[in-house]
Amino acid sequence: MAPQNRLITLNNGVQMPILGFGVFQVPEDQTEQVVTDALAAGYRSIDTAASYGNEEAVGRAIKGSGIPREELFITTKMWIQHTGEDTAKREFDNSLRRLGLDYLDLYLIHQPLGDYYSSWRAMQKLYGESLIKAIGVSNFYPDRLVDLIRHNDVTPAVNQIETHPFFQRQADQQLMREHGVQIESWGPFAEGRNDLFTNPVLAEIGSAHGKSVAQVVLRWLTQRDVVVIPKSVRPDRMAENLDIFDFDLTDDEMTRVAALDTGATVFFDHHDPAMVEWLGGRRVD
Repeated sequence: MAPQNRLITLNNGVQMPILGFGVFQVPEDQTEQVVTDALAAGYRSIDTAASYGNEEAVGRAIKGSGIPREELFITTKMWIQHTGEDTAKREFDNSLRRLGLDYLDLYLIHQPLGDYYSSWRAMQKLYGESLIKAIGVSNFYPDRLVDLIRHNDVTPAVNQIETHPFFQRQADQQLMREHGVQIESWGPFAEGRNDLFTNPVLAEIGSAHGKSVAQVVLRWLTQRDVVVIPKSVRPDRMAENLDIFDFDLTDDEMTRVAALDTGATVFFDHHDPAMVEWLGGRRVD
């Protein structure tokens, strides 16, 4: 693990790095090298998903790294078509096989769609059998998250949701804290939308600390105790994204970033029936 990367303790006592590495939209034929570079840079938390189509490549990079398994924190996710108690167990086995691992550190339900209650029951059993160290969800809005918590034995350890300067999820994070759920950001840079990388507020704060806009965003998130998984295919950017623990944003700077919040997604809305239709129809082999 990178010496300065700090750990977050989940609701079951499991620890995960607050700063990890994501492989969303990394092509399968590039993923092995990208993850190899990320591990060499010092990342020890890797986030993938069945729907990304690159679990096998992630697994090859892990195997080739020679890093002891206990030093790694590996996350993957179950896609919508694989929900349901029996199907979820098979899909977990498939992901584990593709990754070449004996257990997962974190397994997430990718979307709050399909028969995810049955999937959660299957995941609770796998968790009880120590095949998964922690189970959680992704893209769950507060109402779906609270409902899942109320009607099951195991509270999700993590909820991975869109979180960045333009959609900050402060109230959602507070609700998660109250229920013992760790917030994790996907899309921390909003994929550059709304001209994030040239935003004058972020640029001015970065200049004051000798840091890039990306580093300011990652430090802002981690100072909020948000787990974050930035992606890059460039080793220099990977190293830059890790180099965020030698400075702190002031209260005034945190407030200035908070003022950038629009309160709305820049990607897609899970409450939009057309988006639900599209997600539900997307098939993952």
